Amino acid sequence: MSSRSLFLCLTAVLVLFSMNLDSSEATEFRVGGNKENAWRIPTAPNELNEWAGKERFRIGDSLVFKYDSKVDSVLQVGEEGYKKCNKSSPIKSYQDGNTMIKLDKAGPFFFISGATGNCEKGEKLEVKVLSPKHAGSVSAPSPSQAPKSSPIVTPRPLLTPASAPPVVTPATAPAAASSAGSSVVVIGFSTMVVMSTLFAVAMV
Repeated sequence: MSSRSLFLCLTAVLVLFSMNLDSSEATEFRVGGNKENAWRIPTAPNELNEWAGKERFRIGDSLVFKYDSKVDSVLQVGEEGYKKCNKSSPIKSYQDGNTMIKLDKAGPFFFISGATGNCEKGEKLEVKVLSPKHAGSVSAPSPSQAPKSSPIVTPRPLLTPASAPPVVTPATAPAAASSAGSSVVVIGFSTMVVMSTLFAVAMV
């Protein structure tokens, strides 16, 4: 094999490896936490969805439903069936007491209990799976939660008819842009170093 062919093969392996890092980190989530048989009528309203809201679900992760198969089941339904607790036409139905469901796509998944009256009493779950674009990003605080930066107070000169108040421009955006730019440069440089090393190895 020529040096050029070896170099191209090593590059392709690196690219494929970086693309599949996230998919190799699939997680199993036990619905409702570590409680025994947590898939049941909750003790507090919306308890199951509050649990789901604290987790980050990615494509490839799995949900594990623990329940008493003699009296309960799991139905995967559409959004309308979820809202109306309609058990008549589920997408899938499970009754084994230890159900594992793989989250194979981004978007919402809806589940309700198959036992009569349980869904109406809160035994229902909505799970939102992040897209690959958002799964790798770090969640930023919402505008209402973001800490407000204190403005830098500098002494102002006395205003005269010919003078106007200085225009204050926020420094946060440029700093963020600079930080992002630096990260890109570092990542790009690191990539170049790796590629150069592989090329040197290939030429030996």
